Amino acid sequence: MDAGGTITSGNMTWTIKPDVHLAEHAASNDLVQKGRLVTPVVSFATNDLTIMVPASNRIARLADLSRGGLVLAMPNPEFEGVAKQIRASLVKAGGEALAETIYGNKVREGETLLTRIHHRQTPLFLTQHLAEAGVTWKSEAIFQEEIGNPISHVDIPVEQNTFAYYSAAMVAGAPHPDSARA
Repeated sequence: MDAGGTITSGNMTWTIKPDVHLAEHAASNDLVQKGRLVTPVVSFATNDLTIMVPASNRIARLADLSRGGLVLAMPNPEFEGVAKQIRASLVKAGGEALAETIYGNKVREGETLLTRIHHRQTPLFLTQHLAEAGVTWKSEAIFQEEIGNPISHVDIPVEQNTFAYYSAAMVAGAPHPDSARA
């Protein structure tokens, strides 16, 4: 949208003006306030966090992630939006001290490996035995289990969990407004 619908991939460039924008609910509302999207903002999915672990798990709760010697795979807060939700859940479970242990001390000590591309690296790090646990979206853990990877997950209690709500809204000036509204 920022580039007027122009997308470049490698040596190919094309322009396709968007009709609908899908994003986390707060981001959609922000774009409505800026005049980039128009109401209604329609929620269509939600997700919550879980602790992804190898099938041979020894983790029971978020606070267990602070144990010395336990290597974690965690989304990088520099470019992964989910890291904000994870940090909020860590604070709910153990205060700023737990969040700082996971995203501060353990990073400096090499016991928290931050993703370099995307949080979907977490199951890769687990199956390669580079890490023993990582917090990610529950849908990702369930997907890994369903496709037969030796991955499991530990539910995070509702009072410690952070939820995401995904939404869609029509882009202001959408070239196909009837389709966008549908």
